[in-house]
Amino acid sequence: MLDLDPRDNALNAYDRDHMFHPSTHMGMHARGESPNRIITGGQGSTIIDRDGRESLDAFAGLYCVNVGYGRTEIAEAIAEQAHKLAYYHAYAGHGSEPSIRLSKMIVDRAPAGMSRVYFGLSGSDANETNIKLVWYYNNVLGRPDKKKIISRWRGYHGSGVMTGSLTGLSLFHNAFDLPRAPILHTEAPYYFRRADRSLSEEAFSQFCADRLEEMILAEGPDTIAAFIGEPVLGTGGIVPPPAGYWDKIQAVLRKYDILMIADEVVTGFGRLGSSFGSTHYGIEPDLITIAKGLTSAYLPLSGTIVSDRVWRVLVEGSDRLGVIGHGWTYSAHPLCAAAGIANLELIDRLDLVSNAATVGAHLRKALRDGLADHPHVGDIRGEGMLASVEFVADRDDRRFFDPADKVGPRLAAALAERGVIARAMPEGDILGFAPPLCLTIEEADRVATAVHGAVSAVLPTR
Repeated sequence: MLDLDPRDNALNAYDRDHMFHPSTHMGMHARGESPNRIITGGQGSTIIDRDGRESLDAFAGLYCVNVGYGRTEIAEAIAEQAHKLAYYHAYAGHGSEPSIRLSKMIVDRAPAGMSRVYFGLSGSDANETNIKLVWYYNNVLGRPDKKKIISRWRGYHGSGVMTGSLTGLSLFHNAFDLPRAPILHTEAPYYFRRADRSLSEEAFSQFCADRLEEMILAEGPDTIAAFIGEPVLGTGGIVPPPAGYWDKIQAVLRKYDILMIADEVVTGFGRLGSSFGSTHYGIEPDLITIAKGLTSAYLPLSGTIVSDRVWRVLVEGSDRLGVIGHGWTYSAHPLCAAAGIANLELIDRLDLVSNAATVGAHLRKALRDGLADHPHVGDIRGEGMLASVEFVADRDDRRFFDPADKVGPRLAAALAERGVIARAMPEGDILGFAPPLCLTIEEADRVATAVHGAVSAVLPTR
């Protein structure tokens, strides 16, 4: 193994010459035309790179380091489990103590009516599991044509072949021959970008529900198996649903016997100031996708939470067809499960769900206090420990910047220069914030101050 000091310039060269980075401009990175940053440590809401530069991570990695960096309780739980049993599979009824205990902890926290947990490693593979279960469910019920799954434009559900198809962002489709059938996309619940600006939130929610019903009727209700949605749109712009949205959408789904998949990879385990986004918004899911906050990314772990309704049909199918032909080698990995247990215990002990609600609200207020009157700020929104600021060329006529101007990336870069990490969201000039749930009031004020400074530098008012 190469033993390199992280400050060694050779590490930079190895990075550019040998590592294939996700969601990166490959040519610019390889040629050294864009910066690379090698992270060496972290504590709480702060990370540190190989040059000793500290940054407040206001995006928790990728919405995932919910309990913060440097939590020795989780590291010690992983190490202890590694000494006992580093791995055994979960096939054919095998289990390990941490995977069984974690299953119980998840179901105890989940919305009413949920029954079992199937474990994977990423949100993408969990949604692949969901797709297969939906198809299996309808085959068992004798409905072989009921297979189409409706997602939403600007939704994010993964970057595999089928999960990338569920995703409603062109960045994840370009040159990959996606989306694939039988995936469909309907209206995004993006109130700020509604075409008819005269619509109230309730009226826009009804418009979205009407568009969904129109699609179902056009395709044929007997062909539509499921609807998938994030309680709050994440990568598509951090967009909370407009008033009444989920009630109206679910009424349509019930009318046509369509399963509801709640993708809670981002919102699960406290990010909205509630244990789950489903309970926060009154969603009654048949399947729930979980990942990120399950272990706070200390190890990769995901899951599908299966409702009683779906579980009963899966059992019927297994009684008729035998062993269910689905599995991952690393499903219910004992080390990942041990990390999950320690993580959920920390969330409870530190009362991070309540902190997410309180500090998240303070962060959004601080952003509004400094930016609400800025002529290039179109919208400031969020829920719990999620926030975003959307920038426009002209707020009065809601005219957007030319994408070639790269306003969002320039703002994110200016913010990084001020020691704060946020995310420039795709398909718009949007700064997104999803800090660790342990963020303090003082750190929230630091984020807001840095944002105000970055906006003043990139988009001066005169």
